[in-house]
This record gives sequence, C-alpha cells and structure tokens, in this order.
Amino acid sequence: MGISRHATARWNGDLKSGRGALSTPQSGLMDGVRYGFNSRFGDETGTNPEELIAAAHAGCFTMALSAKLTDAGFPPESIDTRAEVDLSMDGGPQLSAIRLKTRAKVPGIDEVKFREVADDAKQNCPVSKALSAVPLSLDAELDA
Repeated sequence: MGISRHATARWNGDLKSGRGALSTPQSGLMDGVRYGFNSRFGDETGTNPEELIAAAHAGCFTMALSAKLTDAGFPPESIDTRAEVDLSMDGGPQLSAIRLKTRAKVPGIDEVKFREVADDAKQNCPVSKALSAVPLSLDAELDA
C-alpha cells in the first residue's frame, strides 16, 4: 500500500460568477482557500489549479533532485526551484507548457554531472511523470 493524500474542492454557482474553496484537511494548510474564474483567468486574489500544480511540481522536483544528488555523492547545500505552468486557451483550456528553473549550491560537482542528475530528477519525479502529457523544460544552474 502506498501513501494517500487528499484535498477537497467546493464550488457554488455558475462558472463566471461562482466561487470555490479548496481545503487540505490532512495538513490544514489550506482551509477554504478561495478560487474562482477571475483568480484563474484574471488578476483577482485567490489561487487556481495551475498555481497549485506549479507548487506541487516545484516541491516534488526539488526533493527528487536533492535525493539524486545525495545518491550520486554530492549532497546539496541548497536548491531553489521555480515552476511555471502555462494554461492555453487554444482549442479549449489545456496545460500547454511547464518550465522548471532551478539553482543549486552543490559542493564538489561539475556542470556536466549536475545537469545529468537534474535531468534525471526532471524525468523521474512523480509529478513530472503524472504530467508527462505536458511539454516540460528545465533550466538548471549551478551556483559557485
């Protein structure tokens, strides 16, 4: 048996004027966090599915990179990752691209090995695998 996590969503009303709320009961981190049409397609305050996917992907990739660097004999001092998720409206709403941008401070590793390990983490973190239908790019930089 694996690990199971869950979140809940509630929506009231039609798509454009309705409001939703997201919660993560297990952790309590989100409790009725607002989301809606204008926080997804406009600039209204609130979250949206793409932002949450970006957060999940940044977190998963960063943990995978740390594990793979450590396994390769290069435990990192720090890793900072930004995930950008694009929502295209061409042909109906769809995720059209994900860009991971990471910077890491890793003593003793060279650029070639770092990029090799980072690419492996990009391909094999569970969230990358789940989102494999979406084009994914990685910009990995090594801090001196």
